Amino acid sequence: MPPAERADAARNRLKVLRAAEQLFATRDPSTVTMEDIARAAGVGRGTLYRRYPDRTSIARALLDAHEHEIQEQLLRGEGPLGPEPAAAPAERLSAFYSAMVRLLERHSHLLLGAETGPARLATGAYGFWRAHVRMLAVAARAEDPDVLADQLLAPLAPELYRHHRDRGVPPERIEAGLRLLAHRMLGD
Repeated sequence: MPPAERADAARNRLKVLRAAEQLFATRDPSTVTMEDIARAAGVGRGTLYRRYPDRTSIARALLDAHEHEIQEQLLRGEGPLGPEPAAAPAERLSAFYSAMVRLLERHSHLLLGAETGPARLATGAYGFWRAHVRMLAVAARAEDPDVLADQLLAPLAPELYRHHRDRGVPPERIEAGLRLLAHRMLGD
């Protein structure tokens, strides 16, 4: 069992996370530096670097709670997002897409700070999403579910989502396109 977090360390962790979330929300996340975060949190760089080696690790820490909520719903929630009552694979994928659009809409600034490019594919959350989508592809008897799982997750890349939103595409339209994709690829 890991040692309990000291009270001062817990306070500093919360200050860092609050400052980082504010900076990621109000600026281009790729321009936020560790120095910016330390300054905004009112902590020394040593304090910051002891817990977080880079800004990506801070963004990931912020995302963990939000992603964990969706993971819990997928595992134990009500259908069609969750397993009970059972829903067709296309309906479950469509519900997953809806949950992810809500996550992207609320937290794309964090996702852009943590999960862009190849780094996105190496996160634990991506592995979880991939396993879920692959399971749905298998249940739908889709050909090559290993490749299809990644292809069905590709439209959720935060850079693509932000691109659509910056062009004025509303979340409802993005969600409708993803719903169509789910039904076309996994059938009913």
